[in-house]
Amino acid sequence: MLAITLRLMAMVMLSTMFMLVKLAGRSGVSAAEMVFWRQAMAVPLIAGGLLLTGRLPMLRTRRLGTHAARATTGTLGLVCNVTAAMLLPLPVGTTLGFTAPLFAVLITALVVRDIVGPWRWLAVVLGFLGVLVITRPDAPVQDLPLVGLAAGLGAGVIVAVVSFQIRDLARTEEPIACVFWFAFFGSLFAAVLLPFYGRAHEPQIWLLLVAVGVTGTLAQLLITAALRHGAVATVVVMDYTALIWATTYGYTVFGDAPPPSIWFGAPLIIAAGLVITWREHVLSKRISPTSALDESAIEESVLPSR
Repeated sequence: MLAITLRLMAMVMLSTMFMLVKLAGRSGVSAAEMVFWRQAMAVPLIAGGLLLTGRLPMLRTRRLGTHAARATTGTLGLVCNVTAAMLLPLPVGTTLGFTAPLFAVLITALVVRDIVGPWRWLAVVLGFLGVLVITRPDAPVQDLPLVGLAAGLGAGVIVAVVSFQIRDLARTEEPIACVFWFAFFGSLFAAVLLPFYGRAHEPQIWLLLVAVGVTGTLAQLLITAALRHGAVATVVVMDYTALIWATTYGYTVFGDAPPPSIWFGAPLIIAAGLVITWREHVLSKRISPTSALDESAIEESVLPSR
């Protein structure tokens, strides 16, 4: 129950972060700037918390290069997520994030060359049928921005790739170290773009950017804590509650009613994710790249160390 509660709280924080991202985007803040502040805010928060509790040595690592590579991929995924949140209705962007397990199955079969059984292939087909229902290729282009749809699906692909990188890191690294070095290197990469996209803001906009960083960091820490107290197959199911919060925020904050297609497509994608999670549970994998997604799995994925 503790693990489930922590994961539910993580989804509230993550959904709140994307709502704030959309709000800041409508106030003129660029995606690149938001990615920087999302990452940069996490560095002092995590380091300060560990310093105060005497656990700073947990950040020690001999794999800075691997962390940097993971941060490169993860930051690109964060850019896609932020872009999708800015351009799409929140429920649509959130639902497209649920495609990460589908892409992870494809990577497992086509790149890793691992055996994928009929249940997971069925889930992939079911999930992408849901994607077709939501994106509606036959609908007018102006219905949903193509850039936003591409960013939402791109985030799913990248989070799937990141899950494999984290699976490797989790063998030697503390979970909190994975979160810290992702934020550290990610903020450095995003800082390169600040001279081109950063600008002065009103005080209320700065508060929005701080809130984006704080809620995003809290979401990752809660995800980490949930995975320490419960099995991946148990807690990952709670990720789908993010759709409830995204729908609520979309309607109450932005006055956006979910498009009708979401009510038909989302259940297909969620059902596919549940089938994949169930199969991973049956196969009793300790760390599974196809089910251990937070992220993000809407935004990021943090797995417990062995």
